[in-house]
Formats: sequence, C-alpha cells, structure tokens
Amino acid sequence: MTSTPQVRPDIPTAGAADNSNSGELKGAMTTFDIVFTVLAFNAPLAVFAGYLTVIIGYANGLGAPLTLLAAGLVVLVFAVGFTAMSRHLPNPGAFYAYITAGLGRPMGLGAAFLALICYVFLYVSSLIYAANSISSLVQQVFKGPLIDWWIYNVILIAVVGVLGFFRITLSARILTVAMCLEVVIIVLYNAVVFAQGGSEGYTSAPLQLHYILGGSVGLAVLYCIGMFSGFEATAIFREEARNPEKTIPRATYIVIAVVAVLYSVTSFAIIIGIGPSSVVDATATDPVGSVLSSIDHYLGKTALDITQVLLCTSIFAAVLAMHNIIARYLFSMGRDRVFPRKLAAVHPTHGSPHIASFATSVIAVVFLIAVLVIGADGNALYAKLAGIALYALIVLLLLTSVSIPLYFRKHADHGIGAWKTTVAPLLSGVGFAVALVLATKNAAFLVGGSQTAANLLIAVFIAALLLGIGYALVLRKQRPDTYARIGRQEVA
Repeated sequence: MTSTPQVRPDIPTAGAADNSNSGELKGAMTTFDIVFTVLAFNAPLAVFAGYLTVIIGYANGLGAPLTLLAAGLVVLVFAVGFTAMSRHLPNPGAFYAYITAGLGRPMGLGAAFLALICYVFLYVSSLIYAANSISSLVQQVFKGPLIDWWIYNVILIAVVGVLGFFRITLSARILTVAMCLEVVIIVLYNAVVFAQGGSEGYTSAPLQLHYILGGSVGLAVLYCIGMFSGFEATAIFREEARNPEKTIPRATYIVIAVVAVLYSVTSFAIIIGIGPSSVVDATATDPVGSVLSSIDHYLGKTALDITQVLLCTSIFAAVLAMHNIIARYLFSMGRDRVFPRKLAAVHPTHGSPHIASFATSVIAVVFLIAVLVIGADGNALYAKLAGIALYALIVLLLLTSVSIPLYFRKHADHGIGAWKTTVAPLLSGVGFAVALVLATKNAAFLVGGSQTAANLLIAVFIAALLLGIGYALVLRKQRPDTYARIGRQEVA
C-alpha cells in the first residue's frame, strides 16, 4: 500500500452537477508536444536577441557560455528530485502541488500566490514586448503605419484567448511550428559564424577561469538561471499528457538539456561573431541591435528580415505558452476551491479549462488598462516586469528544493534512492540559495536601477507569500474541506 497522496475520485469538482464539465482536462500531449510548449515559453529567439547579449554586456562578458552551462547543471540536479517527485506525486500544479506536499498547505498556498505573480508578470511583460516588436516590424520591415503598441496588445490578448479556449494540442502544434522556425535561424547563425571563424578568429577566452569569474558574476548567475524559466511547467500539463509517468520526466530533461546547450553555444557564437575585443561594449550599448547587425553581416538582409518576423512569432509563442500555464494554475486552484469553483470548469468538447483561460485574458486586460492609466513606458516596463518575475522564480525553486526531501521523508516507503530524494534536491537548493542572495543584492538592476522599486518588489513577494499562508490558515479554521484540498491533496 503506497503512502502517496491521491486525489479521490469522489471529490466534487466545479460544475459537477453540470454535464458540460467533466472535471478532468483532456489531451494527448506527447513528450515533444510538452517540450515545444515549454521551450516556446522560454522564447529562444527572444533570449538570443535580448537576453544572452545582456549577460555578455552587463554581467560576466566572455564568461557567459560556461556560466550558462553551470546554471544548467544546477537546474539539471534540481530536476533529479523534481522528476522523482512527479512520478510519486501524480498531482498537476508543479510548484503549487510540490511545495504543498513537502512544506504543508499554508506554505503551498503562499507559494501558489507567488507563482501566479511570477507567471502573470512574465505574461504581461511578454505581451508588451510582443506589441512593441510587432510595431517595429510593421514600420521598419513592412513600411506600415505607426499604431499605438496597446492596440497590438488587445489583438494579441484576443488571439491567445481564442487559442486557449480550444484543446491544448492545437496550441502545441502552433508552438511546435514557431519553435522549429526560430531554432533554425539560431542554429544557422551559429553554424555560419563558427564556419567563418568570426571577425577576429576563434578564441578560447570563454573557457578561461578569470573571464568566468570576472565582471558581475552575481548578475550572470542570476540571469543564467533565469534562462531556464518554464522548465518546471512540464508538470502543469500532467492531466493532458499521454503516459505522464514517462512523458513528464523525459520532457523536463530534454528542455533543460536543449536550453543549456543551445544558449551556451549561441553565446559563444555571439562572442566570436561580433569579436571578443568589442562584444562586451557592443552588447552593453545595444543588446538587441548588436545581434541583429551580426545576423545581417553573416546571413544577409533577407535573413535579418525573416529573423525580425520570427522574433515576433517567438514572443507570440511565449505569450501563448504563458497563457496556458496561468490558466492551468487557476484551474488547479479553482478545483481545490481556493479560488471560485467556476475556474475548474472543463469544456465538454475541447477538454480545456475555458473559464480559467478567459480569466487569464481578463487579468491581462486589467494589467494593460493599469499600464495605460499610469502612463508607463511600454519599452521600459517589460524588462522590469521580467526582472521581477525572475526574482520570484528563484524563490519558488528554492522552496521546491527544500520541499522535495521533506516530502520523501514523510513517505518513507517510496523505494527511491537518497540521491534523487535528498542529495540532489539539497545540492540544487544550495545553488538557488546563492542565486537568491545575489538576486537580492542586484534587485535594483532587475527593475531598472531603482533601489526603492527593488525594495517594493521584495515587499510584494513577501506580502504574496504571507497572504497565501494567512488565507490557508483562515481556510483551515472556517472551511476545513477546502483547506484539505490545497495542492490537490487527499481529502480524508
């Protein structure tokens, strides 16, 4: 008899009395459906153009390639315990479910609130980034009219909302096509640069220790871990995956490996392509422009125009992936009755969380209105929102690293070795703890240089965590049946 908590089939789900809601999400996502969905969340072409250059220009310069590999190793070690828990704890919800199982329902609900803030900030950041990129594309490549960026935002929210209404496999197919196209451009650029030897020839500088530890290594570690954001979302699609016991772990490892190798090799190519003597200054002065100029130099004007189009599709794919992830978080919390039960409604035909998807679109509209009311600059705001989300992500990774060994200690009959249940999670936890300290020290940079804004964001995260914990304690006293469901846990 296993001690693994299970979701009892007799637990009432939202709309149980309504035949339009089955209570179970439907889908048959393969390993690669999930891989491409999560990689789309990561937006490789947007990372190539806008973030790898930031690591080179503002962090540790020529040490970026190996720093990315080191960050990938920390995340890979974390995945050892994460995937072991995904097999043993068949509850969708990722951070929400796992932290609840290890650290208890109050901390789990606090983490869920924090995760929602993290993903919503990433979602809104990507929406604004996409709107600005599309605006630039229309004007510069297609010589179209100047249209306010927020109009593109409204169109994006509508299109993504419609796709979120249908079965997840439709979104997965769209994301797969977008991912393949953008990866082709990145690999083509890398191949041509390495074949030609770059502007100054080959260099071994990125392999030298003083470069790796030089510059702002703290920012480098922080951003490099952030480049793996979204890998944990593999577990969110558990209910819609084909053979999830095998599909989820495979997808997790593939995502981490692809991101580590692709970004490390690409950052090396950028260094060689622009030239080791000038790449730091060039990327610091104009992160996106320096890469686009390099693409123009090595691949030509036509490839540059195609890249600018694919940059927009890359960010759109990220927006779609984030929309789906947030919708499933809301679905899980609605099903637990922590949020209104309507959020757990499942479309009778498409098997999608259509009400949660609609709620996600509403959240995006509310944020957009708030941005317009305060008159914020969209070009500056998206980077700050992404930085805020990055900080929250590291907190969640640290909490999950601690929760994994605690969970397996509670359920001692798991039959899994100490490496997966204890050693690997704690080792990765040390790495994330170091990253969190570095993130706190560099929080002002993440939000555009304002220490006041940095202090405010840290306060917001602490408040979100405490709000979730406080809400859980209220539920324990006033609605014990709901409290028992937190994190998709067993109801006695």
